[in-house]
Amino acid sequence: MSTQVLTVPVDELAPRLAYELWRLRQQVFVVEQDCPYPDLDGRDLEDTTQHVMLLEDERLVGCLRVLDDGDWARIGRVAVAPASRGRGLAALMMDAALALCGDREVRLDAQTGLTAFYEGYGFEVTGPEFDEDGVMHVPMCRRRP
Repeated sequence: MSTQVLTVPVDELAPRLAYELWRLRQQVFVVEQDCPYPDLDGRDLEDTTQHVMLLEDERLVGCLRVLDDGDWARIGRVAVAPASRGRGLAALMMDAALALCGDREVRLDAQTGLTAFYEGYGFEVTGPEFDEDGVMHVPMCRRRP
């Protein structure tokens, strides 16, 4: 099985890959997690947003995005297709995302059950747990080295 990590801004996404990207996010966040929310929030289109996608045999199995929030970067919309979970694929995407961020401060809102995963990358919980669309999250930050 051939695995490839692809990092591109939205304007470089082929139309079919863009469709697969938003379909995967819809499948995971809206359908599977039963959270009807506006996934297409406009941030995907920002010039500085980078989409990190994981392809296996040219099929999209994971994605996340890296946003520029001024003084820090923000990682979000981290998703792995249900059939591809449990094989360490999210780690491949996180490695690519953090490489994009360099030595900048990085923030994210982690689903509470994934806190330990992000702590493995140097993130620390920075605030109280909160409910986002029926799923509990915690704010986390990886400070500059």
